[in-house]
Amino acid sequence: MATDVEIALQFAPRPISEIAEKLGIEDHYLNHYGRDIAKVDLRALSHNGRQPGKLILVSATTPTPSGEGKTTTTIGLGQAFSQLNESVCLALREPSLGPCLGMKGGATGGGYSQIMPADRINLHFTGDFHAITSANNLVSAAIDNHIYHGNKLSIDPRQIVWRRVMDMNDRSLRKIVLGLGGKLQGIPREGGFDITAASEVMAMLCLAEDAEDLQQRLDRTLIGFTYEGEPVYARQLEITGAMMALLRDALQPNLVQSFEGTPAFVHGGPFANIAHGCNSVIATRMAMQYADWAITEAGFGFDLGAEKFFDIKCRIAGLDPDAVVLVTTVRALKMHGGKQKNALESEDLSAVKLGLGNLDKHIESVMLFNKQPVVALNRFATDSDAEIAIIRQRCSELGVAFAETTHHADGGKGALELARAVIGSVAQNRPFKPLYDLELTVLEKVRAVCKQMYGADDVAFTKEAAKDLQLVEQLRLTHLPVCIAKAPSSLSDDPLLHGRPRDFEVTVRAIQINSGAGFLVILTGDILRMPGLPKQPAANKMRLLKSGVIEGLE
Repeated sequence: MATDVEIALQFAPRPISEIAEKLGIEDHYLNHYGRDIAKVDLRALSHNGRQPGKLILVSATTPTPSGEGKTTTTIGLGQAFSQLNESVCLALREPSLGPCLGMKGGATGGGYSQIMPADRINLHFTGDFHAITSANNLVSAAIDNHIYHGNKLSIDPRQIVWRRVMDMNDRSLRKIVLGLGGKLQGIPREGGFDITAASEVMAMLCLAEDAEDLQQRLDRTLIGFTYEGEPVYARQLEITGAMMALLRDALQPNLVQSFEGTPAFVHGGPFANIAHGCNSVIATRMAMQYADWAITEAGFGFDLGAEKFFDIKCRIAGLDPDAVVLVTTVRALKMHGGKQKNALESEDLSAVKLGLGNLDKHIESVMLFNKQPVVALNRFATDSDAEIAIIRQRCSELGVAFAETTHHADGGKGALELARAVIGSVAQNRPFKPLYDLELTVLEKVRAVCKQMYGADDVAFTKEAAKDLQLVEQLRLTHLPVCIAKAPSSLSDDPLLHGRPRDFEVTVRAIQINSGAGFLVILTGDILRMPGLPKQPAANKMRLLKSGVIEGLE
């Protein structure tokens, strides 16, 4: 089969104004970025009086390191809805340069289920990540500048919690010393970088209802403490107005199209293992406002992105999906059945059976939110009919709808069975129920997620995490939801523990207060908010051809 880049070259895009017209968005709301991309003015949300459409969430079982095609399935499903003559719009996250150049490569789908133009979306797109990075680092620069010029706020350099960010995987920047070189170069202190996708500015932009809400979130963002232990907020640095100026255009959702011309809003890009893992509330609302069906996805497995989709995004924004798709693959279940990742392409019925426990747990987790999942088997060329039959049989035993998909090779046509199953599942779903009440203690919230979603026996807080918890209590922020940062390759906090782990405890090592975003980041195990590059990063395979085509961006 042709590569994603070769397939993308076959793409004949429709002008983005036509895609907007298809949705009913008037041209004067568009801010064009060339022929194929446009930002949409937020006023388009309030100037459409139609009833919001239904919302479909796409999630997945615990993935292999290369992913299982959740985004590809989301795009293929959208194209299938289009082929059924349904009014549909996708609402996806923007790719981060870190994974694009690091482990996973591009994040715009694959095969004949891609969003286009894939190369521009995967790289700089409309500059949203740059704007978020700049706004985040303005805070850092303002903090150090304030200390240098007399420190009127008495900020304790040892208690600054705000970190710099960059949209690149770079382990060497996780912990650094700033301000070296003499008294004219600033005040020496410890600091470090996270990846932009983990920035609280990213989370705030993705959870904001509008510009006013974003301004309020920026104002209340905790950046550190004084020598007396009093909290210091971003508004006290008098730079949140400048942050809003930097984020003005980034707040507007980006409109593009799929390979088959299905409209897609691509906006915001927090990771699900170290952040809340969902696209922007604004883009989701825009998709629902202009289509009968809005299809969105949440990062990594259901235990990470989808749990946060329900317990954070839906709770904050008042959303409730009408259907849930759970993507799985034969190779993922074989890995969870004990197969080595370099041997997943050979038939192994025993490994598939042993890996079904992971699928079982994710199905149970979906049902905890009062939803009935549709299992989508993303078929690969190396899958055997006998392997797929095992998964189909298990879904039948559990009373769960099952659909085999070939959207990577066949586009929307390969997801028609899935689309019909999703439409049929809507009547079975009830209003979602959060895993925990916000009135519970932080420990009780974390325990609820770890026990119900991951299958843990209990949670253990390190001494450092216990100190963080005391700080949360002192600041009276115990009412916030929890955003658990955890290894994506396991239901546990041990990335090497595959399948359906049992008899384990989740270790909480630290808590980060995201008062602007409105949640507490719970760091578990060895999870880091700045990834590193693998031994052979995806960047090694990329090159720019004379034709202008970027080769190797898959």
